[in-house]
Amino acid sequence: MLIQPMLARLVQRHPDVLIELLAPPWTAALLRQMPEVYKVIINPFPHGALNFADRYRLGKLLHDSNYDQAIVLPNSLKSALVPFFAGIPVRTGFVGEFRYGLLNDARKLNKNELPLMVERFAQLAEAPDHPIQRPLPHPYLPVIEGQQENVLNKFGLRITKPVAVFCPGAEYGPAKRWPIPYFAQLAQYLRDFGYDVWLIGSPKDKELGEKIVALGNNACHNLCGATELGDAIALLSCADLVVSNDSGLMHIAAAMDRPMLALYGSSSPTFTPPLSANAKVLKLEMKCSPCFKRECPLGHFNCMNQMTPEQVAKFIPVAHHA
Repeated sequence: MLIQPMLARLVQRHPDVLIELLAPPWTAALLRQMPEVYKVIINPFPHGALNFADRYRLGKLLHDSNYDQAIVLPNSLKSALVPFFAGIPVRTGFVGEFRYGLLNDARKLNKNELPLMVERFAQLAEAPDHPIQRPLPHPYLPVIEGQQENVLNKFGLRITKPVAVFCPGAEYGPAKRWPIPYFAQLAQYLRDFGYDVWLIGSPKDKELGEKIVALGNNACHNLCGATELGDAIALLSCADLVVSNDSGLMHIAAAMDRPMLALYGSSSPTFTPPLSANAKVLKLEMKCSPCFKRECPLGHFNCMNQMTPEQVAKFIPVAHHA
């Protein structure tokens, strides 16, 4: 989601541009919903896999598309192979992993000038040595006409009261996840405040959703593992409140400007914050945080354990729904 301002800037600089994205299959539904995207090409390579011969074949397959420029977002050597093999004349990216020969428009990243990930992506849309435009617009994701109604019908949902959506998972690891008993207690508070509570996430989050329901929340709708990404986008667009860990779904909700409580533990909102005026970041100021570890290296997990449901509940907006 954080690449969208970069895409918008490319369209602004080159109004006739056709933007095609080589991306993992799980991102396709999200990317196709961005108005700047002309086409998504599925990247078949698993994370971390070199697959040199297959990357060579894919590059040669794309050669006849006659692209003018490739912007390589990951900093790995292997991510720059396909554009090189495709013979794309301008190959832009940040210096990393000895890929000077693969990139011929290699930029040096100044992390102090560009502290946010979204800013670093946006820099690659500019001409060399040209600063990004500020203020940088927030990521934006429109809802497709009929999308909400279709997904609500798919899952048998009706909106009769304000909707709170929980995103209890975080792909990176447990250190990013607020404790499940805390989510369960907050769900009870929200229902007392007049909200309906939906739980969404990947198949890996299904058990998390089941535990929240089991802890006194039979009225919650556990949709974790039942939704495709396009479904999750539509459900988030219905939310009067989103409560989320630092995750991809958090950034999607922010791009739709949904009211949100974003819960941070091991990671930092100074690098990947939810970019929305409607988002409230909740984070305890602890000496050991952010550690950016998958699991708490000290074993106490205080950065999340000490952020109680009572503290979070203080920021719940008054329920109102048309």
